[in-house]
Amino acid sequence: MSISVKTSIGSIVALNYKTAEIFNAYGIDFCCKGNKSIEEVVKDKNLNLEELIENLDGVLQERKRDHIDFKQWPSDLLIDYIEKVHHRYIVQKTPIILQYLEKVCTVHGTSHPELFLIKDQFSKSAKELSEHMKKEEIILFPYIRQIIESSNSGKFHNTPPFGSVQNPISMMMEEHDIEGERFRQIASLSNSYISPSDSCHTYKVCFAMLKEFEEDLHLHIHLENNILFPKAAELEKALLTSDTLN
Repeated sequence: MSISVKTSIGSIVALNYKTAEIFNAYGIDFCCKGNKSIEEVVKDKNLNLEELIENLDGVLQERKRDHIDFKQWPSDLLIDYIEKVHHRYIVQKTPIILQYLEKVCTVHGTSHPELFLIKDQFSKSAKELSEHMKKEEIILFPYIRQIIESSNSGKFHNTPPFGSVQNPISMMMEEHDIEGERFRQIASLSNSYISPSDSCHTYKVCFAMLKEFEEDLHLHIHLENNILFPKAAELEKALLTSDTLN
């Protein structure tokens, strides 16, 4: 893949997720804003275009054995991965982080009132993500699996009550944007997860876990927004076209 100023950042990360490290270093949101072009993000953030492209090319030219090419995965396998890795991660880590935030707010809240704002934002995120994942697991993902089965069998599925797969996809992407913005606020409030000089071990661990949570969420959203959702929409369109012709 040759990178140009018009190449979308989402397509670059879809090709090789290692490029996410470059975008993170520049503070570029590759998951929720993955449809933006290199030209747009460089202009928005006043970055050095040649330097950014050179760094991205360097990663793309690497041949790492541990690189996972998610773009080549079948959609049903990708759904299984998202559910068993990323959804499960959120379920497991959320109560632990909330417990740490409660503790650091109690101990350090007086001298660092921003901790209460971080706790409030993360608590809202935990609630919204829980509801978000249920909608994916109960409504959207089963329908995508149904599309795949229809494609394999050659028999078109029944039209769902929500009309087209693009409708729940649009809703999920909108919710992704909300969580992306929420974590940008958390990162800002926490000084990019750098704990202050008077922080205790619990404080440092809490920030490290929040940073890891955000990074996992970025990959999670990227896999859906930039890979799974476009594939599902394309497959449904192909099925509808085939059904119409028949």
